[in-house]
Amino acid sequence: METPIRAAIVTGGSRGIGRSIALRLAADGFAVAVNYAGNGPDADQTVAEIVAKGGQAVAVQGNVANPQDVVRLFDETEKAFGGVDVLVNNGGIMKLSPLATTSDELFDQQVSVNLKGTFNGLREAMKRLRSGGRIINLSSSVVALRFEQYGVYAATKAAVEALTAIAAKELRGRNITVNAIAPGPTGTDLFLNGKPAELIERLAKAAPLERLGTPGDIASVVSFLTGADGGWMNGQTLRANGGVI
Repeated sequence: METPIRAAIVTGGSRGIGRSIALRLAADGFAVAVNYAGNGPDADQTVAEIVAKGGQAVAVQGNVANPQDVVRLFDETEKAFGGVDVLVNNGGIMKLSPLATTSDELFDQQVSVNLKGTFNGLREAMKRLRSGGRIINLSSSVVALRFEQYGVYAATKAAVEALTAIAAKELRGRNITVNAIAPGPTGTDLFLNGKPAELIERLAKAAPLERLGTPGDIASVVSFLTGADGGWMNGQTLRANGGVI
C-alpha cells in the first residue's frame, strides 16, 4: 500500500520566516502549499526551489483575513496532495504606533490579519487535518517584552497564544497537536525595515547569544514540532528568542 503524501500549508510562505519554514518542511519530506497574499513571484520562486531539490510544492494565493480564501487554500492543497497534515499560521503584519495615536485603520488591519487570519486557519485546520496532524501558530516574544509602540501587534499575538492553548484542548481525542512559536528579534525584512542601525544593534545584543535570530532558527523549531520528536508538545508557546526573555 502506497504511503500517503504528508502535506503542509504555510501561510505567508513566500519570504522571510515563512519561506524558511516552507523550505525546511519540504526538506523534511512534506509536500508544501506556499500561501501568499500579494507576492506571487516570491512564492513561485520558493516553489521552484523546493521542486528543484526533488520536493513537491504549489503556490496558492489568498488573504488569510478572508475566510473564503482560507477555505479555498485548504481545498487546493487537498486537491494537489490528497489531504492536509500540518498548518503553519505564519502570515502576519506588524504596524508600530503609540497606542494614543493608533488609527482605527491600523488597529483593524492588524486584528484582521494577525488575529482573525490565525483564527480562520485554525478553524479550518481543526475541521480538516488528518489524525496525527500539527497546527503551529506564530506568536511573538513582544507579548512578554512589551516594547513601546508594539501594543496592538502584541495584543493580537497574545490572543493567538490564548487560541493555541484552547484549540489544543478542544481537539481532545483527535491526535492533533496545537502549539505556538514566539520568535524574538529576527533578521527579516518585516523586522529590519524602518529601524535605525543603532536600534537593530541594541536588539541584537539583548539576547545572551548576542545576535538576531534567523528565519532558519524559527524553521528548526517548526521542524521539531512537526516531527516525531515533537509529538508530546501540545498547547504550548515556545519562545524561540535566544534568551532575550
